[in-house]
Amino acid sequence: MATKKIKKVETPIDQRETFVSLQKAFADSELSVEEKLKTLYALQEADNAIEKIVQLRGELPAEVEVLEQEIASLNAKGVQFETLIDEYNNSIEANKQNIIDLDEQISKYQKQLENIANSREYDSINKELENQGLLRQIAEKNIYELKAAIVAKKDELETLNQKIEVRNGDLAAKKEELAVIVESTSAEEEKLQARRDECAAKIDARTMSAYDRIRNSVHNHLAVVSVFNDACGGCFNTITPQRLIDIASNKKLVICEHCGRIIVNPDFE
Repeated sequence: MATKKIKKVETPIDQRETFVSLQKAFADSELSVEEKLKTLYALQEADNAIEKIVQLRGELPAEVEVLEQEIASLNAKGVQFETLIDEYNNSIEANKQNIIDLDEQISKYQKQLENIANSREYDSINKELENQGLLRQIAEKNIYELKAAIVAKKDELETLNQKIEVRNGDLAAKKEELAVIVESTSAEEEKLQARRDECAAKIDARTMSAYDRIRNSVHNHLAVVSVFNDACGGCFNTITPQRLIDIASNKKLVICEHCGRIIVNPDFE
């Protein structure tokens, strides 16, 4: 009678679990514990080398991004200025047309004064002439103020365009500097990334999750360290003799009781 093959059930990855809870799963793998530890150390070395390359770029990527955002904001402001100038010009044309219409009304009322019938009608027409004259003065004042506003806004636009030109020069210089660094390190970075991907592919998802979590939680991004003068190479706290034996055996996943980093045999270096 054929025996049923029992399917192993994978428990979900808990982002809060520690490497202590991973020790059993760590040992349960096609790779030996020693090979897995060596792979983790190689993974850490690749990440360290990639990080050094990224550090060579310094603040350049962030500076480029800030400049691009600033230039985009300045360009948008320039568009607003140009739109406002167009609106001012349209208002000037509207006021000019208003003056033409008012002049026609004034001419019409002036002709009516030549054929008035009584003083009441005379007063009424003069009142209209006065109102039309005031409206004409207002239109002329609007034109004067709008022309002054256009001159001021064009000065602002010129200053803004000069600033944009300077910022574009800064951006071009930063991009060129960044491109030189990227070009000089791209081949090495590709090799390191390929090495990292190769190491990561050998590590189970649960261990990789914990590795990434520890890297992100410590200031120097070292999740895997070796023994240094009988102490943890990450936090430099002394390791107990029994743990030193476990580390040297390469048969057990050992983590630092103080900082939570994986500690491996210094021979791996």
